Amino acid sequence: MAHRGGNSRRNQDIDTTITSVQCDGLAVMKMVKHCHEESLSNMDVAQGALLGLVVDKRLEITNCFPFPKIPDETMDEEEYQLTMMRRLRRVNVDHFHVGWYQSSDVGNFLSLPLLESQYHYQTSIEESVVVIYDTQKSARGFLTLKAYRLTPQAIAMYKEGDFTPDALRQLKISYESLFIEVPIVIRNSALTNIMMSELSEMVPEEDGTHFLDLGTASVLENHLRCLMERVDELNQEATKFNKYQQMVNRQEQEKHRMLAKHAQENEMRKNRGEEPLPEEDVTKAFRPIPVPPRLNSMIVSGQINTYSQHISQFCSQSLAKLYITQALQKAKENRN
Repeated sequence: MAHRGGNSRRNQDIDTTITSVQCDGLAVMKMVKHCHEESLSNMDVAQGALLGLVVDKRLEITNCFPFPKIPDETMDEEEYQLTMMRRLRRVNVDHFHVGWYQSSDVGNFLSLPLLESQYHYQTSIEESVVVIYDTQKSARGFLTLKAYRLTPQAIAMYKEGDFTPDALRQLKISYESLFIEVPIVIRNSALTNIMMSELSEMVPEEDGTHFLDLGTASVLENHLRCLMERVDELNQEATKFNKYQQMVNRQEQEKHRMLAKHAQENEMRKNRGEEPLPEEDVTKAFRPIPVPPRLNSMIVSGQINTYSQHISQFCSQSLAKLYITQALQKAKENRN
């Protein structure tokens, strides 16, 4: 089960197990409904399981169900998921577990719990993905649905369990190579498309104007506020690492000074015909300083990059809306 809470990039050359994700409209609507309900009720993160099957190198998501809210420790999460899949199988619904989904607010999805959850999913179910749905951007008219998978380097990093700078450099992993973004498309049946066409004709014209909402200041403000918080956090991580380097340098200087003093004393003992003192005594006096893990700083860097990409995309889409509304306003004035 996913734990409660990159950067990402699209690079199919890294992992060719899954090259695309096809999601049925029913599954998308169930995810959207669940995420918005959680966002409006208690601002909590919504999570759920994805069901479907693999066709060639395309992952088809045909259904989903939410993870339960657990008020106490009496409910077994794994047993709940197995029970749900058994019941779906009885009604001839695809019951194969192919990943999980999670809601996001202004793109703040990249975290250590998400990486750990996807690692457990992907090591047990090779084709599994995590689908991220951004509630705030979607509420502004930008449907934000993205699918991600861990890269082989990230999986190897978690298997090793070593997050020191040397280990990360050896694996050649950075915040840009934690996740792969897999292209996702939404598919509807012919009957669903016919029904949607009929429903669109029944919607009054004035009810569709909210899709051209230009009130994007609040979304951009939240993005920038979160971006500044992550930059401050990254600065704190950099300060910790700089302090570690300073402590290592001071220890090395002290060690060299003690070794020089030790060599001088041994020379004097040798001149007096005495046995020299072993160098191991000096070495044991200096314990190695533990290296601070760099995983958190890598995650924060990835989140900063994600915020920057979202701000750029959101601004470009807002400009497109602005030009559309200007054209509509001019057409309305000419008609009048």
